Amino acid sequence: MWYWTERRTFFLLHSKMRTLSAPLSDSNQCKSHQNQVQGTNDSSVLSKVSAAAQGYFHDPFLQHFVCKVARRAPLINRGYYVRWRAVDCCVRTFLQVTQHCAKRQILSLGAGFDSLYFRLCADGAALERAVVFEVDFPDVTLRKAALIGSNETLAGMLDLQQGHSHTGPVCVSSSQYFLLGVDLRHDSLVEEALMMVELDQNVPTLILSEVVLTYMETQQSNDIIAWAARFLPHSLFVMYEQIRPHDPFGRVMQEHFLKVNSPLHALQQYSNTDAQRQRFLSKGWDECVCVDMNDFFLTMIPHEERLRVESLEPFDEYEEWHQKCSHYFILTASRGSILVPSLLVHPPATLKSLSWSPVALPVRTLPVRVEGLSMASTCLDVGHVLLTGGSCRRGRGAPSRLLLKGPGGWTCVGVEPSTHLGVRLYHTVTSTPGGGAVVYGGRCSPLKPIEGLVKVGHHGGSLQEEQMVCTGERPPLRWRHTATLLSHRGKNLLFVFGGKNESEAVLGGGYFLDVDQQHWVEVPVEGAAPEDRHSHSACSYQGGVVVFGGLGRKGEPLGDMTLLKPKERGFCWERIDVQPPPCPRYSHSAHVLGEQLIVVGGVWLHSDGVPGVAVMGLDTRCSVEFRLDTSSVPYPLMLHSFCSELTDQKKAELLLIGGGGNCFSFGTHFNPHLVSVDLQPAIR
Repeated sequence: MWYWTERRTFFLLHSKMRTLSAPLSDSNQCKSHQNQVQGTNDSSVLSKVSAAAQGYFHDPFLQHFVCKVARRAPLINRGYYVRWRAVDCCVRTFLQVTQHCAKRQILSLGAGFDSLYFRLCADGAALERAVVFEVDFPDVTLRKAALIGSNETLAGMLDLQQGHSHTGPVCVSSSQYFLLGVDLRHDSLVEEALMMVELDQNVPTLILSEVVLTYMETQQSNDIIAWAARFLPHSLFVMYEQIRPHDPFGRVMQEHFLKVNSPLHALQQYSNTDAQRQRFLSKGWDECVCVDMNDFFLTMIPHEERLRVESLEPFDEYEEWHQKCSHYFILTASRGSILVPSLLVHPPATLKSLSWSPVALPVRTLPVRVEGLSMASTCLDVGHVLLTGGSCRRGRGAPSRLLLKGPGGWTCVGVEPSTHLGVRLYHTVTSTPGGGAVVYGGRCSPLKPIEGLVKVGHHGGSLQEEQMVCTGERPPLRWRHTATLLSHRGKNLLFVFGGKNESEAVLGGGYFLDVDQQHWVEVPVEGAAPEDRHSHSACSYQGGVVVFGGLGRKGEPLGDMTLLKPKERGFCWERIDVQPPPCPRYSHSAHVLGEQLIVVGGVWLHSDGVPGVAVMGLDTRCSVEFRLDTSSVPYPLMLHSFCSELTDQKKAELLLIGGGGNCFSFGTHFNPHLVSVDLQPAIR
């Protein structure tokens, strides 16, 4: 039993009740699972506090629910920002639509330590004629009640009457805020508790569920969705949860929640936004809109706000950001006509159906262990592949390695320690005539680009590295660029295009380095250059360069193809229109094989699977997408932040090297082995 005193402090009267701040323990498996699910609340509120502290959103009340503020990684902060923004958008829209109603209600299911009531209360007019009801496990609500009661700021925002007491599930009771401790899986008990505090079934009600129902068995969560539609005939249901469990990121996500004994249930049956929409419509809801978080971020948040968010912290985890957003959704479902205007707006349909080949390309793992993210690779000679830089399980600054192909297959050998390369990520290494290579650009951190170029020579089992001293006007420092070797008018030119650095989100232009003279030269280039970008591909083709894809200035993947064609005095840009248009993507790799551009892997925002191999005819200007048959690969094969080399053009053998990524808060995944792809079915 709780009561309110003049000192505005809650007291626990039942001496046998569990200490609120102590960790819960129970040998019963069901209770253990319940405790783990409750633990996700603690992790979530810590991450929200971190995002608020870094200025992603304004919430001065969350900090009162944690012992201390711990700073999370920028990727985590962004992820919790877009979650907070989506739910807040739905709440504000609901309050605006119902502003002239005599009464409106917010029912938060599995509310945890959410601070919604206190934020709305601080806004003043936002909470006029509104009542907030929060429901969660009794242990969680008791802890939250104790925190509220012991904090002057939070307690001062409640109008509890002196000496007022409650029994049963009611932990906090005021005129506009009720905190109820009830297991959501028992809808009859939830309904009874809500009736006890006089929730009105006949007024507009917003129902919130942030990553709550997915921890229940699917039938139980379906029952709650159907119960809410029956119980509240004038309501808006807002749900934020996971989707897409079967692709590589989704598999890592599932494994994480299994490890913490909080398996995700409903996404097995409702694996995408369409399935979630049909789920609500089949459970009694009149209308439903469901979008993934990439669509929400890019189409429902103003461009100026996106720029503000992107400027808050140094950031270079674009692949993981888009992957995270593609695996979460925000859903709104309405009952009754009054709340139809509160529904999310369907995002514009920007992606057409892809041209998928019925053939899947065979993939097999090779017994060679090679891990690494953000490495660079190049073929020095037949059967000799150089790997430089990147990061691995041991950290950044991985030593250079050589992949050698002998009679028994591929092997990986280390080379003598690098003296010039050091820590280097998202750089390029480009083969030069004579068996050498040039290493250019890259970064140590998102605030520290790397200066200079390094010439690499290969003799025997060692590498000779020499810092290049280049004259001429050098381009701005950069990473996530391309550097392609051209031969023009008897000169070996390194063509540098695109990228980004610590001050520019994307870079453009084109720069030419005379490799032999070690001099940056000006070469006339005509035509409209491709828009600025990074994480694209650029391949040598007929004395020029073919550029494809990348991430553009608006933070959206690009799907255009542009050819830099040689002319008598210089070069000329020419746009190539491919039909059907290939799906925009970035962080891929690409190779020219005859008259075909082979694009491998990458990240796209399309909901139809993950990128495999796209084949685009440079002469026919046609394209087709091929899925990869990864059934023999015993781990999730993530094809971003990886390298690839076309090691045998006659056999069309493609070697995939490294790759993976930091999968939000679910752990970092590394592709552990070399992988071979047979391209023969794609080029016939």
